[in-house]
Amino acid sequence: MAQTVVMKFGGTSVGSTERINNVAKRVVAHRKKTGDDVVVVVSAMSGETDKLIELCRKVAGNSHNDREYGQLLSSGEQVTSALTAMAIQREGVKSLSLLAPQIGLKTKEIYGQQLIDSIDAAAIRNYLDQGMIPVVAGFQGVDESGGYTILGRGGSDATAVAVAAVLKANRCIIYTDVDGVYSAAPNICKRARKLQRLTYEEMLELASSGAKVLQARSVHLARKFQVPLEVASSFNDNQGTEIVEEYDGMEDAVVSGINCRTDEAKLTLRNMSDRPGVIARVFEGIGKLGINVDMIVQAQGAAGKTTMSFTVPEEEAQLAYEELVKFVNAEMPEGSVEIDRNIAKLSVVGEGMKAHAGVAAQMFEVLGREGINIDMISTSEIKISVAINQKYSELAVRALHEHFVENRAFGEDRGR
Repeated sequence: MAQTVVMKFGGTSVGSTERINNVAKRVVAHRKKTGDDVVVVVSAMSGETDKLIELCRKVAGNSHNDREYGQLLSSGEQVTSALTAMAIQREGVKSLSLLAPQIGLKTKEIYGQQLIDSIDAAAIRNYLDQGMIPVVAGFQGVDESGGYTILGRGGSDATAVAVAAVLKANRCIIYTDVDGVYSAAPNICKRARKLQRLTYEEMLELASSGAKVLQARSVHLARKFQVPLEVASSFNDNQGTEIVEEYDGMEDAVVSGINCRTDEAKLTLRNMSDRPGVIARVFEGIGKLGINVDMIVQAQGAAGKTTMSFTVPEEEAQLAYEELVKFVNAEMPEGSVEIDRNIAKLSVVGEGMKAHAGVAAQMFEVLGREGINIDMISTSEIKISVAINQKYSELAVRALHEHFVENRAFGEDRGR
């Protein structure tokens, strides 16, 4: 029985008609070489979604109807999927483009986000059984009314993983403009190393910490449904990075990667009433707006008062700020709200941190030597994140990468 492989190509990979033709050649060559059933998922051509957003702003300003917004933005993937199917047909293989309604990709809204609810696997399998290569438009879904919805930035990754999950595919390959996941951003660290393998948990932490190679939601889906992932380049045949549940020696490396997000902002509430239920009401309002809160720090004050700071995506900071101002004005007039847009979230990630002590101490020591002050701290079993001044972000990444990866502070070696 033939194996099933889902091959997803990002916006850069399909950024021109020449590149779309190259994608078609790669897909057809893979099927002929392996005999695999292949499903292709594509993003919009690079820059197209931003152009559509700009058109929306020029017509509707900052206020737009969500239904029409979904209809508009989903059109980019419709164009790419049709062009890619045509290119595959030109290579002598049957193919057809499929939009969200044609594969039953239904979404549901949860806290302002559209999440994938179901996909009709039988519809896709039917085309595979006919010897076709289906080309699925990523990023889009349909709601209960049949209107188009969108899955957010990087949503085509989620489409690909979800399709792989319902088809019980043997592999999902995410093709992009880099040939794998690196220990740090190569444009910041010249000695960054490509990693052969990562666990789902490591990749999820790296993605949420700023690694743009995979959308965090897609990694969550892959882990939930045990979909083997690979990140590879669409421009060469180099082996990429495998994302799996576990592998031999996965705790040998204490630190797998170092990332820094510079697209966050910090909100601070001062003179809050220190009584049960207040913080719940603060975050209830933020949650209803669909804003994800990241790092949180609370400091006890005097006379029954407390101060709390938390970070949110920078693009949502103003909306969160306005919501907090309304809350303070209505419930605690003595309170105040501050916003700091010069925050960077610096993270050190590694499966081996479960078994090795001292990572936090070494991280703080390195930052201290560089004169970098730490504003906030959060941790998980395999990640330590700190908030620092944005202007130190690249310096901090280079210093930590040199200490943990290049100098192998714990004796590990995860690079090739």
